[in-house]
Amino acid sequence: MRRIALLDAPSNLGLSPPTGSSVPGCAKAPGALRDHGLLTRLDAREAGCLSAPRYDPAGWRPGDGVCHADLIADYSVRLANRIGALVAAGDFPVVVGGDCSILIGAALAMHRHAQATGGRVGLVFVDGHSDFRHPGNAAYVGAAAGEDLAIVTGRGQAELAAIEDRRPYFRDVDVVVLGIRAQDDYRLDLQAAGIPFRAVPALRAEGAARTAQWARGQLEDCTGYWVHLDVDVLDPAVMPAVDAPDPGGIAYPELELLLAGLVATRRCLGVEVTVFDPDYDPDGTYAAEIVAALVAGLAPVSVDDDDEPELPVLPQPPTAVEPATRPMPAQRPGRRRSHPHPAKPA
Repeated sequence: MRRIALLDAPSNLGLSPPTGSSVPGCAKAPGALRDHGLLTRLDAREAGCLSAPRYDPAGWRPGDGVCHADLIADYSVRLANRIGALVAAGDFPVVVGGDCSILIGAALAMHRHAQATGGRVGLVFVDGHSDFRHPGNAAYVGAAAGEDLAIVTGRGQAELAAIEDRRPYFRDVDVVVLGIRAQDDYRLDLQAAGIPFRAVPALRAEGAARTAQWARGQLEDCTGYWVHLDVDVLDPAVMPAVDAPDPGGIAYPELELLLAGLVATRRCLGVEVTVFDPDYDPDGTYAAEIVAALVAGLAPVSVDDDDEPELPVLPQPPTAVEPATRPMPAQRPGRRRSHPHPAKPA
């Protein structure tokens, strides 16, 4: 039986500031989820918290490259060390961010693991956005949380994409993308790179459980894989507390089925959870719902069986997201992950 190890990675270095005088609140997510019993409800081992450097985009201008790049690179090495130690100990890491730039640390850890074991490690990227912006398809880059998939597949500045001279951390053929919106800005770039993906309409048409099986099949040549989960894959009708809420996402039952199908094999080496922002969840309702979904979705990890756990037969989720039963937060302009706000001229 594998034991989940819960590791906090509260970095917000990869996001644009919500306003000119505030910082992204996703660094508070690990604490908010723990307040709702995440550690005990997962029956997880305590793996601690990797504190992140201070968020300070002052002075960044378009053309400077990724904001906070040196800090993100250093944090990624330290996070990779922590994840690698957990995997080596036989634990199943559940890493709670923070923003999507924590994927760089996980990717570095997986590349090290692949080299040590002589195999290939893949990535299942579950996200409402492809995060595939890079210097080859954009005028400039800036916010790593909107560029993380591009970075971990070797696109972008070497400071982040080639740590320890490892480039790419994941090969394009070893990546599967699930849950992006039908009109994602970079869906054609994914297609041109040969990265298989299922946007929400296709995921829903095939069903979440079958989509998980399909994703695992795409990575059958890999000895293992990592799962990236950005909660903005959920529709903002049920999860608006993210930096870039976009309509057309999936529902909680679909997420639970998808996650359960992905982790129900010992080839799955760990999971990261990103982008929940407690600043937009003052009463903790959304945090409680995320915890419930993670507990249900990660249940197969701890099945005490020498063989791969079998998933329960569950009813297919609805094909549409039910409207929210409580008021939606006000629209949040300027919260896109495109790049930090340019510094004001002196």
